[in-house]
Amino acid sequence: MGYEEAWRRSVDEPEAFWGEQASLIDWQTPPQRILDASTPPFRRWFVGGMTNLCHNAVDRHLQARADQNAIIAVSTETNSTREITYRELHREVNAFAATLVELGVGKGDRVIIYLPNIAEAVFAMLACARIGAIHSVVFGGFAAHNLALRIDDAEPALLICADAGMRGGKVIPYKPLVDAALREATSPPPRVLVVNRGLDAAMAWVEGRDVDYAERRAAHLGETVPITWLESNEPSYLLYTSGTTGKPKGIQRDVGGYAVALALSMTTIFDLQPGQTILCTSDVGWAVGHSYNVYGPLIGGCTAILYEGMPTNPDPGIWWKLCEQYAVRTLFSSPTGIRILKKQDEAWLRTYDLSSLQWIFLAGEPLDQPTYDWLTRGTGKTVIDNYWQTETGWPALSLMPGLDLKPVKPGSPGFPTFGYRMRVIDEATGEDKAAGEKGVLVIEPPLPPGCLTTIWRDDERYQRSYFGHFKALLYSSLDWAVRDAEGYTFILGRTDDVINVAGHRLGTREIEESVATLGAVAEVAVVGVADELKGQLPAVFATLKQGVTDHPADVAQAMERRVVELLGALARPGCIYVVPALPKTRSGKLLRRALQALMQDTDPGDLSTLDDPNALDEIRKAIARGPDCGQRRV
Repeated sequence: MGYEEAWRRSVDEPEAFWGEQASLIDWQTPPQRILDASTPPFRRWFVGGMTNLCHNAVDRHLQARADQNAIIAVSTETNSTREITYRELHREVNAFAATLVELGVGKGDRVIIYLPNIAEAVFAMLACARIGAIHSVVFGGFAAHNLALRIDDAEPALLICADAGMRGGKVIPYKPLVDAALREATSPPPRVLVVNRGLDAAMAWVEGRDVDYAERRAAHLGETVPITWLESNEPSYLLYTSGTTGKPKGIQRDVGGYAVALALSMTTIFDLQPGQTILCTSDVGWAVGHSYNVYGPLIGGCTAILYEGMPTNPDPGIWWKLCEQYAVRTLFSSPTGIRILKKQDEAWLRTYDLSSLQWIFLAGEPLDQPTYDWLTRGTGKTVIDNYWQTETGWPALSLMPGLDLKPVKPGSPGFPTFGYRMRVIDEATGEDKAAGEKGVLVIEPPLPPGCLTTIWRDDERYQRSYFGHFKALLYSSLDWAVRDAEGYTFILGRTDDVINVAGHRLGTREIEESVATLGAVAEVAVVGVADELKGQLPAVFATLKQGVTDHPADVAQAMERRVVELLGALARPGCIYVVPALPKTRSGKLLRRALQALMQDTDPGDLSTLDDPNALDEIRKAIARGPDCGQRRV
């Protein structure tokens, strides 16, 4: 069956299509009904089916692949590697689950996990799933206040943390952040389980509250904790994402629908069969990490490489070295991660044997043409963009090399995946846009398996945030998009990242794409700044590739010319700054709001996830010095 036939069936005959896909996972009790969409926009998949994520990720593989590697945890920060087979993973998860039970955690209880990208994070997630607890992984290093907000919303029975993480050889203490968050929180958990890595000798223990993981592991090693079977639509985990109100949204995922969607995606999208290896460079604290560092590969019987470290340490060839060493078939990373490597010598792409590597998937932000060209030229591999959100839980737009690979169009993530009936509509009228016209990307309900089921304890906010933007009941992605005559979708950026210049709306993404076509430019970010004459003007911040010797002012002027050339005089930047680095989180996401705040001389907000605090100081200096091209008029 080709893509078109399979996709059409998934949206026109969803119960028949998804009923067949249900066989991809184990059920303790088969579903009694495939889809219940009687109360839109809510829907329930595989109603009445009893299953468990941990069983599908671990236990069911013990007979066929107990001695195959399940997780390979590599840390270039601590110079350590752990190769963990499915049999060993089963043992570790059971010991962790027994510890949770000893600490009073049961079905339906929430557990906050605040750990780096280490094997224990995987054990903790799977142990929660095993006993029916609802885990909520918070990205390690989040500020104490933001952690407290998540604690108060989830009201956990337990918090799991490490003594510290590491980044670029620098120890980042976690425990003091946890202690501060628990002092601030109104609903702190009674116990804290601490994974002591021996990185923070000054770590303080709170008597009667803090529990040493190593001690409890030793006490419970060898025990087996029975699976807690869950109805398909019970919550599996919460993953918090930013909201416009300032209060984070607890994205709630189900059990059965998520497992089936991931199982299907592993073979059709990522082209991975049991026994093959994926390197996903995400952190487990993000949606990609949940789905393709942990649950997806393990449900698929694959080997997943979990990487703690920077893409340039010990050298810019580390990812490619891992691909050679472990015969990686599919690499899943982000455009930002590749752009970091793009600033290095291209020869690193040809240093290692990549004959086993078939596909490079990138997601998290639109893939720009220069980065695509650099990566495909340097590796000779097929590079596939894919589009999804924390809310979708798996790709919503992608090509499918495991089923029917369509030609790659640089800049486009491709076509809707199974169950996603998508439209590009006018934001004011709700009418469909013609091919080549920009509009808002929306999804017609019911959302397919794997997507969020609601916002934790806030059904009204779920409806308002995602389905309250148009007269018709449509899920708004809040992303601008355009669809070409062949049906390829191109993402143009967030609807809230729009600059209004003299009454004309410009997407920052379009300007960034234009600037990025200059060979001297490594990375670029564009934000809107206030202008007395035109309302707003684009402000451009760019870094240059290593080895560029041109004067920054000359390169900035070339950027201005290129924008005018490609987008017209209306899009001319109001100011351009050439800076040493752009502000990013440790996951590689650009903090455009911080740039905008610096331009407006306002508070940039929480910067606890900033990878390099010096980047903001250098940008402040550049703003004080004045732009390299243009003039900021305010």
